Amino acid sequence: MYNVFAILFLISIGVIIYMAGKNYANIDSYFWSILLVIPIILLGYTFKAGASSVDDARLAFCFLYLDSTVLLLLMLLSMVKYLGVEIKNWIKVTAYIICFLHLIMVWMCKDNDLYYATFQITKTPLGTVTKMTDGPLKKFHYIYLAGMFLAIVFVFIYCITKKKDCSKRALKVYGIFGCAGVLGYVVEMVANLDFSILPFLYVAGDIVIALQYEFIHSHDMDCVAVEQKKEHADRGYVAFDNQKALLGYNEKATFYVPEIDGKQIDARFTREDIRLTEVFYPLIDEFAKNGKASGDFTVGNTVFRCTVFNFCMHKNGKSLGYLVELQDITAEQGYMNLIKEYGQSLEKDVAEKTEHIQHIQQKVVLGMATIIENRDMNTGGHVKRTSDVIRILVEEMRRQGLGNLDDTYADEIIRSAPMHDLGKISIENNILNKPGKLTDEEYSIMKTHSAKSGKIVKAILSGVEEPHFVQTAYCLARFHHERWDGKGYPERLAQIEIPLEARIMAVADVYDALVSKRCYKEPMSFEQAAQIMIDGMGSQFDPMMKPVFEACREQLEAYYQKHREE
Repeated sequence: MYNVFAILFLISIGVIIYMAGKNYANIDSYFWSILLVIPIILLGYTFKAGASSVDDARLAFCFLYLDSTVLLLLMLLSMVKYLGVEIKNWIKVTAYIICFLHLIMVWMCKDNDLYYATFQITKTPLGTVTKMTDGPLKKFHYIYLAGMFLAIVFVFIYCITKKKDCSKRALKVYGIFGCAGVLGYVVEMVANLDFSILPFLYVAGDIVIALQYEFIHSHDMDCVAVEQKKEHADRGYVAFDNQKALLGYNEKATFYVPEIDGKQIDARFTREDIRLTEVFYPLIDEFAKNGKASGDFTVGNTVFRCTVFNFCMHKNGKSLGYLVELQDITAEQGYMNLIKEYGQSLEKDVAEKTEHIQHIQQKVVLGMATIIENRDMNTGGHVKRTSDVIRILVEEMRRQGLGNLDDTYADEIIRSAPMHDLGKISIENNILNKPGKLTDEEYSIMKTHSAKSGKIVKAILSGVEEPHFVQTAYCLARFHHERWDGKGYPERLAQIEIPLEARIMAVADVYDALVSKRCYKEPMSFEQAAQIMIDGMGSQFDPMMKPVFEACREQLEAYYQKHREE
C-alpha cells in the first residue's frame, strides 16, 4: 500500500500542476487550499503505510488528521460559497479557530495516551497497519465530525428548499463527494479495515473537482467578471498609498501616461515629473476632499478619463490608498462631439425657423393692427407709436432696476404691445369712428374691446408661442385699461392685481392719446400732458411708473416732436 499511496500522492501533485497550467485569472482560495492540503494528507497515508515504529506512525497521523479537520472545513466553506449561501464573518472565524484547536490537540497528544489510549503497529506484506483505542480526548473528534456533518446537511437542505439561485449540478457534485466521504469514514470504523479507502476518494474528488472547476466557477460572478476583464483589458490602473507615494501600475497605464514607466515604487513623484503630478495629484486631493474625482486628459489623439477610488484588501477594511482608473474614451468623446455639433446645428436651424415663424406671426399681428387702425380714423399710427413708447419705458425700468424685468420678460412686453387693441376689430364703424363724445351705451360697447383683445391674442398665439409669452400678451391686451385705484375696466382690478405689463401699457396708451392729434381734438402740449400723467400716478397709474416717466420725459417728447414734424 505504500507504493499505492505514493502513486496517489503523485497524482494529487499532478492535479496541482494541471490547474496551475490553466492560468486562471481569479484564484479561488478555498479550492487551491484543498488542492494543497490533499497531497499533505496523502503523504501522511504514505508515511503511515511505511512506518517502522509507533513514533513514525503517530507522526504520520499528525498529517492524516488534516482530512477530518482542515479539509472538511474547506470543503464546507467552498460549498457554502459556490452555492451562494451568506455566512457571517464571525462564524467563519470561529469555525477556523475550532478546527485548528482540534488539530493542535491531536499534535500535542502525539506522545501521550490522552487522544489514543493504546497505539499498536503491525507489519504486513501490504504495509504497516495501525490499531488504536480511543483516549478521553477522542470524543472531541466525534463531536467535531458530528457538527460538521450537521452543518453540511443544513446547507444542503437550505439550498434545496430555500435557494432558487444556486446550481443544482454544483449541489450534486458537492453532495456526492460529501456523502461518499462520510460513508467511507463510517465503513472504515465499522469494518475495522486495515487500510483506509479515503485516499482513493480524495484523489477521485480532487480530479473531478479540477475537471469541474470551470463549470462550478461559472456560477461565481467575480470569476466570470475577472475573466471577461482579462479578455477586454482596456483600462489602466495606478495605485498610490495615503501619502500619494506610487505603489504600482499595470502595463496599460503606461500607454496612457508613458512617463510613469520606470518610476520609483514607494516614492512620491518629484518636481521633474510635471505631467504626472498634474494628472494624478490634483485628482487625488479632490477625492480626499469630496469623496469623488474624475477628469479627462489627452495624449496625442487619445482621450482618457481618470477616475479615483479608495482600495483595501478586504471587505469593509480600512483604505490603503487610492486607485486611479484610466479609461480610453476617445470614441465616446468623438460621439459626444458629433452629438454636440449636431445639437448646435439643430439648435441653430430651430432658432432660425422659430425666428422666421415669429417674424411671420408679427407681420400678421401688425397687419391686423393696421387694418383696425385703417378702420379707426381717430387713432392713426397709434399701434406703432405705443410700441415705441413701451420700448422706451421698459428700457428705463431696467436701467432703474424696477419691476424685476429680465431679458425674456422685457422682450415679451415689447412684442406684445402691438396687440393691445386687436379687439377693436369687433367694434362697429359708427362707434369706432364717431367724431364726438360717445353715449353711455356706445362707451359700454367700446369698453368691450379690451376683453375681446385678450381672447383674440390667445386664439392667435396659443400652440405657436411659448405659454409665458401668450400669457403676457393676453394680460397686456385685456387689462391695459384697468386703473391703479380700481376704477378701470373690464374687471376693476386695483394696484398689484393688475399685471405689470398692463400697467406699463396703460402709461404708453394714455400718453399717446394726450399728445397725438385726433379728428375730434388737437394734440395737447407736452407740458400739459406730462402734468396730467404725473398727477395720475397713484390714482390712474402705478406710482412706480412716476420716476420712470419723469426719466423718459425728454426722450418721449423728442420722439413725438419728430413725428409731428413728419
